[in-house]
Amino acid sequence: MTKKIKLKVNGMTCSGCEEHVETALKNIGIKHSDASFRLGQVQFELPEDIAIEEVKKAIRGAQYEPENFEEIPTQEKMVLRNEGDYDLLIIGSGGAAFSAAIKAIEHGAKVAMVERGTVGGTCVNIGCVPSKTLLRAGEIHHLAKVNPFIGLQTSAGKVELAPLVKQKNDLVSDLRNKKYIDLIDEYGFDLIEGEATFIDEKTIKVNGQMLSAKRFLIATGASPSLPPIPGLEDVEYLTSTTLLELKKLPKSLTVIGSGYIGMELGQLFHHLGSEVTLMQRSKRLLKEYEPEISEAVEKALIEQGITLIKGASFEGVEQVGEVKKVHVTVDEEKKVIESDQLLVAAGRTPNTKTLNLSVAGVKVGKRNEIMINEFAQTSNERIYAAGDVTLGPQFVYVAAYEGGLAVDNAIGGLNKKLDLSVVPSVTFTTPSVATVGLTEGQAKEKGYDVKTSVLPLEAVPRALVNRETTGVFKLVVDAQTLKVLGVHIVAENAGDVIYAATLAVKFGLTVEDLKESLAPYLTMAEGLKLAALTFDKDVSKLSCCAG
Repeated sequence: MTKKIKLKVNGMTCSGCEEHVETALKNIGIKHSDASFRLGQVQFELPEDIAIEEVKKAIRGAQYEPENFEEIPTQEKMVLRNEGDYDLLIIGSGGAAFSAAIKAIEHGAKVAMVERGTVGGTCVNIGCVPSKTLLRAGEIHHLAKVNPFIGLQTSAGKVELAPLVKQKNDLVSDLRNKKYIDLIDEYGFDLIEGEATFIDEKTIKVNGQMLSAKRFLIATGASPSLPPIPGLEDVEYLTSTTLLELKKLPKSLTVIGSGYIGMELGQLFHHLGSEVTLMQRSKRLLKEYEPEISEAVEKALIEQGITLIKGASFEGVEQVGEVKKVHVTVDEEKKVIESDQLLVAAGRTPNTKTLNLSVAGVKVGKRNEIMINEFAQTSNERIYAAGDVTLGPQFVYVAAYEGGLAVDNAIGGLNKKLDLSVVPSVTFTTPSVATVGLTEGQAKEKGYDVKTSVLPLEAVPRALVNRETTGVFKLVVDAQTLKVLGVHIVAENAGDVIYAATLAVKFGLTVEDLKESLAPYLTMAEGLKLAALTFDKDVSKLSCCAG
């Protein structure tokens, strides 16, 4: 028999410290331990024949100071194998749902998945995959029309949207089959098609059939929401879903909302040849981001010829024939923006309306999002939730992580806690935007004494040879330890660079670590090292590759 223990440990400052603590425990016979310098703790399974004082002595011997400990209650694995019932019923079939189903099967559970629409959820069907493949097409078309190199005689003809959309749909269908549908038989769980509604905390109703389970996971995602603008419901507007099914390129497109969805899709259609206007209520683009990020993105959009309207009060929308008219007030001046098509990209709403959550004792928040605790449990401890339906970070990789963790707790009884403290985000515009960790303001709110470096993209050799220098690198660090707290980038391939930055933030690397690491010349990732050097050097006065 073993007990699961969480022990506070002072003095750990890096991943190497974690290894020292885990090795010290291994040397006294503890086989499974997990130390975290960021959390200042170690979790381990304590055998009956080892006393906690022996553990503390081993940690002190490794030059760290143990403090208080607590025993983590363990749950019994919920494996039924009873005919007609399930260990786990999953509502939804996207990234969180499939991650959960696969993990539950690995735990030996009997699993069913309920889906009312198309298997695969948002990402593969109407989100990441279709939008990013079309964004790539738009980028190629834009570069063919406008490139920065003297002597290149490139040109771009008229875009035929219908075959482009068909090619996109073929890719979506292929990936849906390979990454979702084919896995159902591979792992051996049941797929039940229909609308799920809770009857009580142990039972759902699907197509008139009652299904019960020991545990439930709600992973129903979110859908585009409609802002309260007079007349909008009477107009033929597009959403992020229907826009990607257009067969004819509009001459003009107005976008209500300039978040990452609005920017990506607006820029896509601009690159394909539409006249695009982005509109938003806020005075600042990407107001949750660093000001330097907002400024760089705004400059890039304007340079490309996109019209940006900020600080707009939406007075109403009307349609005259095929023309959509958006009435706004900007700086006390009334304006009417006309276009062939209107895209509404003003946020997303959790898909909870038809679940009848109240009878199951599941609480929702102000936006009807499902409230969960640090173990991914809802207010009903039998029912878990993961992904966009909780309105956490709306990325498929976060949803998959949450779905797997929820099952480890619901079926495996592991009591794992969600850790979303280091989540990278990417906006696939041109240039792309990528961030991880704390902004300067967030770091100050948390009590850090902060230092920052801001490196304009024109100081990065890769950008110079590309002849695309609108962008920025910004590092936020703890002034005392020089640990990297946040990295914020506007640049080509920023999404690829941000993974290295994520590791730096997650594992507590310092500015000195970045300076002393070899960065390949003429890569965008070199910008991380140059931004680190900027803390105490003028990088414009360095030779190539000099540190």
